[in-house]
Order: sequence, then C-alpha cells, then structure tokens
Amino acid sequence: MIGMAVIGYGYWGPNLVRNIAEVPGARLLYVCDLMPERLATVKARYPAVEITSDFEEVLRDPRVDAIAIATPVSTHFKLAMKAMMAGKHVFVEKPMASTVDEARRMVEEAARRRLVLAVDHTFIHTGAVRKMREIVENGLGDMYYYDSVRVNLGLFQHDVSVIWDLAVHDLSIMDYVLQEKPVAVSATGMSHVAGEPENIAYLNLFFDSKLIAHIHVNWLAPVKVRRTLIGGSNKMIVYDDLEPSEKIKIYDKGITLNGNPQRNGEKVYQMLVGYRTGDMHAPQLDMTEALGRELNQFVDCVEKNEQPIADGNAGLRVVRVLEAATQSLAQRGRVIELEQARLIA
Repeated sequence: MIGMAVIGYGYWGPNLVRNIAEVPGARLLYVCDLMPERLATVKARYPAVEITSDFEEVLRDPRVDAIAIATPVSTHFKLAMKAMMAGKHVFVEKPMASTVDEARRMVEEAARRRLVLAVDHTFIHTGAVRKMREIVENGLGDMYYYDSVRVNLGLFQHDVSVIWDLAVHDLSIMDYVLQEKPVAVSATGMSHVAGEPENIAYLNLFFDSKLIAHIHVNWLAPVKVRRTLIGGSNKMIVYDDLEPSEKIKIYDKGITLNGNPQRNGEKVYQMLVGYRTGDMHAPQLDMTEALGRELNQFVDCVEKNEQPIADGNAGLRVVRVLEAATQSLAQRGRVIELEQARLIA
C-alpha cells in the first residue's frame, strides 16, 4: 500500500483527493493546505485523512511514500525538490515547473534518487487521446498538420499567461500522439487587461518534416471550444472534447496527387490535385476517468519502480516549448529554435 499526501486543495486538489481515495493500491494519509477553511472541508468529507498546513510535517512522516502537488506553478519546483530530497515520489500538476532549468533539475534529482516523477498530463490518459495515438501510429499516413482551438471565457490566471494555462494541454497531447517532436516555435498574443499576462495567443510549431502545428488559446471567447484537427495522407481526425459520446471522428478523406511537376524552359507542368472522399467512422472509446487511470498508473509505477507515460522528461519537453513560446511572444512572434527534439527522446 502506497501512502500518499496531497499538497494544495484549491481548484484541482479536490479531484486528486477524490481519485486517490479510490485507488486500490494507495492510502491517502494527508492533505496539506495553507487555508483553514479548505482543510475543514477535507476533514468533513474524509474524516480519516490527516490535515495540516505544515508541509514539513508531511515530509517527516515515514508512512508517506509519494506526494501529489496541486499548487501554483511557481511553487512546483521548491515543493517537488524538497519532497524528492526527503525520499518521496512525486506527482506534480502541469506544467511541472516555471522554467526549463527547474524542470531539468527535477528530472535529474528523480533519476539520482531513483524516484518516480510523474507530471499530471491528464488528457493523454483519456480514451479519446489514446485512440488518436493509435490511429496516428497505424493508419493516418504521412502527417500534414495538427490544428487545435482551446478557448473559453475565463478563468483568468494572474501568475501565468494563457499559454501556460491552456496551451500546455495541447502540447502534452501533441507530445504523446505525434511521433515527431517540434524543432521550433513561434507565438503571438496580447493582454487586454492592464498588468495581467496575455489572455489570447497563437502558437505555430515547426518540425523537420512537412508537419506543421497550430494552437489557438483564448480566455476571451464567448463560447467554449475544445476542438482539434489532425490531418494525414491517408485519413483525418476531428477530436471534439465537448462531444458527450462521439469525441473522435475519423474521416477517410484527403488529396491524391497525379503527375510530376517539372520545369521545361519557362513552362511548369503542374501536378494535378484530386480529392478523395470516403466514410466517416466514430470509434468506441474507453470512458474511464482519465485522472483515476493516471493515478492508478502512478501508484503502479511506484510499486514496480517503473516510469509513467508522462514522466519528468515528458514534462520537461512541454516546459521547453512553453518557455520558447514565451520568448517568442515577447519578440512579436520571432521563431525560437528548440533543442528537445534532438536532446530528449
């Protein structure tokens, strides 16, 4: 039985507590938060769980094997490093850190101490995203594009931009679904509230192949949209996370190319483009709650000393893109080259 503690009982903490309490191989021992009213809520709902505002108390308890961190991004590095130095495995909310340097040091610390470091990239554990990965690997053909829109009205964050709040989801999905990693990123955006981070942004990601990715995130949209298009040479995918049942639709549509373009003096013989229209298929999806699946995998990895799907390296790759996108944003969309495609498999 893996003894666990949850640090932070704000927006996401209650979901972690609820799911950890249901994981067969885990025992929830502590919930730690700085606000007494939140701790009172925990005690009322989970009377057997100990509550505290002292993080050090949690670290000193030898019964605690692993710690789940659901606090502001700026605190992730300090809390995770303290936990790992105390010999605790760590499950940390996304994004895993505020900078690439912090994320890299967390990965190195986990490796040095042979601890499990997992990042809460929840979407990659959904049935829809897992199905997309399967389709991309087995039937989509050559990748053409990844195009995502993730917009809604609020919730405004005061410590991070919309890129770090919303685009992180798409970046983690791309990292899991696509077989290639981006080599460069360009980002533009704007803040419409004085003194606050950007609330709307557009990211373009470039790859060594002809694949291109575009992500649109926005806190000022009148409607909530969660839609992704993935195009390949054989098939195309529409992923709508707001659909209650048919979240994934696979279209047997595309283009066919006839002839070979070549120059003959000043004349250019153009390639003829044809269009292929086939059936649409909506596959049956596993509707198991993603966070529950993710925490079950984390506990299993702790028990077996294995690495989860969204390990520290996956979190580092995402933070690297976020940091580069932030740099590009500050320079009005200048393309920033990335290193992770070559340095981190």
